[in-house]
Amino acid sequence: MGQPESREAQQPQLPPGQRLQRGWPVTHYGPVPRFRPDRWEFRVFGATAEQAKHTWTHDEFTALPYTTVVADLHCVTKFSMLDAEWGGVLARTVAEAAPPAGHVTHVMVWAEYGFSSNLRLSDFLDERTVFATHKDGELLTAEHGFPLRLIVPHLYAWKGPKWVRGIEYMTADRRGFWEERGYHNTGDPWREQRYSYQEEPGDGPGL
Repeated sequence: MGQPESREAQQPQLPPGQRLQRGWPVTHYGPVPRFRPDRWEFRVFGATAEQAKHTWTHDEFTALPYTTVVADLHCVTKFSMLDAEWGGVLARTVAEAAPPAGHVTHVMVWAEYGFSSNLRLSDFLDERTVFATHKDGELLTAEHGFPLRLIVPHLYAWKGPKWVRGIEYMTADRRGFWEERGYHNTGDPWREQRYSYQEEPGDGPGL
């Protein structure tokens, strides 16, 4: 007869410095934007393979293939929410519809009010990176990013902005909104990459 698992083994594994969160706190900078479906547009621009901008209306974007991803969300404020079901459009699906040029290395994710977050192309194309419209089968609320937020499960949550409006393909890295204000350029929670002073050579532009 087998031995029961230890208490420690039954606890969920969290990145260093994180605590388990029951529920989903609202965290963001600035006001909640008003959604105007007739004016909403998703853009892919920059170094595209076709050297042209791609755009979708809200109806066109939500008509793209829908996928669900079960993944955690790790906030740099030190809470972690585990095993949420995110529904939406995979970043890979967007990249297949509007492919990057061969020399693209990074992506800037643009959101309402000019908010931005930079990602390595490999992080953007990860199989679980998703432009989420739903959580646990329900539409996102405005406070949590409706109509569209990016979820990048293996990075801190600020790397996935709320209220996303498009992506820019880049051939060199540059910092986004929070990265310019002292947050780590990569943001790996398992390495506890919270702040820019922790960056090592190769972690950011000019390093």
